[in-house]
Amino acid sequence: MPYPETAEGFLIHDQKNWTDFKKGEFKLKPFEDRDIDVAIDACGVCGSDVHTINGGWGDAPMPICVGHEVIGKAIKVGKDVKTVKVGDRVGVGAQIGADLTCKNCKADQENYCPNAIDTYGAPYPDGTISMGGYSSHIRAHEYFTFKIPDNIPTDLAAPMLCAGLTTYSPLVRLGAGPGKKVGVVGLGGLGHFGILWAAALGAEVYAISHSPHKKDDALKLGAKHFISTASADWAKEIPFTLDFILNCADATHKFKLSDYFSTLKVNGTFHNVGFPDEPLPTINAQDFAPNGCYIGASHIGNRPEMIAMFELASKQNVKSWVETIDISEAGCKEAVERVYKNDVKFRFTLVNYDKVFGKRS
Repeated sequence: MPYPETAEGFLIHDQKNWTDFKKGEFKLKPFEDRDIDVAIDACGVCGSDVHTINGGWGDAPMPICVGHEVIGKAIKVGKDVKTVKVGDRVGVGAQIGADLTCKNCKADQENYCPNAIDTYGAPYPDGTISMGGYSSHIRAHEYFTFKIPDNIPTDLAAPMLCAGLTTYSPLVRLGAGPGKKVGVVGLGGLGHFGILWAAALGAEVYAISHSPHKKDDALKLGAKHFISTASADWAKEIPFTLDFILNCADATHKFKLSDYFSTLKVNGTFHNVGFPDEPLPTINAQDFAPNGCYIGASHIGNRPEMIAMFELASKQNVKSWVETIDISEAGCKEAVERVYKNDVKFRFTLVNYDKVFGKRS
C-alpha cells in the first residue's frame, strides 16, 4: 500500500555498503491525534547520518532511511494539533518523540527524556522503526514539528534543525552573549553554526582550527579572532582567555586536551557537540586543576530553544552556508561520501524531491 500506510525513501540495507542507496518503501507508524504528515521538500545531510549508516556509532536496524533535518509541507494534521495547519511549511529535527510526561519533559528537557525517539532508527511503541527524511513523507508528533519563518529559504533552514540546534542550545545554556569570549573549535558543518550563533548572540568569537586556510571563512561568519592549532605553541597565544569552548570537531581523539583547557578562564567549560567514532584521549585529573575547568557534552536541544533559534535567524538574517544536491540514489551517495571526506562548505541539503517522488498531497 502507498501513502498513507507507507512512504518511499532511499534506504541503506547493509552498513558494509553504506553508500549503496536503494529506493524502496517502508511502513509509517499508526497516525495519532497529535501527529502531522509532512510531504518532504528538502533534507539536510548530517554527520550523524554517516556515523549511523557506516557503523561508526554501532549497529543500526536495517534497512534504514536516514535524514533528520527535514522540511516540507504539512498535508495532514491530527484532530488535537494546535500549532500547525495543512499547507504550513514545517521542519522536523533529530528527535521525533518522547513520553512528554516525565520530569525531564515537564522541565523542557525532552531532549533528555529516557523514552525519547530518534527521528530514524528507533522503535515506536507499536514496534515500527522510525525512518528519516531521505524520503517522500514523514509522520511526526506536533511537539517535534516546527513552523519555519517565511524569510528563511528551505535549503538554508534544513541544516538548522539538527546542526543549528545542536550548537545553539549549549551556547545559550553556557551564557553566550555580550561580554563573553567564546572559542569554537572545528570549522565545519557544526562549527560554522557555532560561529554564526555565538556572533548573533553578541559574544566575541575565537575560531580555533587546524586549517589556516579557513581563516577568511571564519571571519566572514562572524569570528573576531582566528587561532591556528598548526603551531605547537598555539595555546600560549590565549591563556586564561575564553569563558568556554564549543568543540565541534570530529577528531577530538587527536587533541592534546590540556592545551585547549589552558585557554579557558577559571572554571571555564570545554563543551563537546562533535561526537567522533573514536573515544576521547586519556585525560588526567590534574589536567583540570590549573584553572578548575570542566568538560561536558550535550544532545541537540529542546522545543523552546528551536523556536528561539529560528526567531534569531529570522530577525538577524543568519544564513547557513549550504550546497544543494538533487535527491536520488546517486545524489545521496555523493552527499554522504563528501560529508565523510569533509568535502563540503559547510552543509548539504538534498532538494528537488518532486522529481523522484512526484507531487504529494
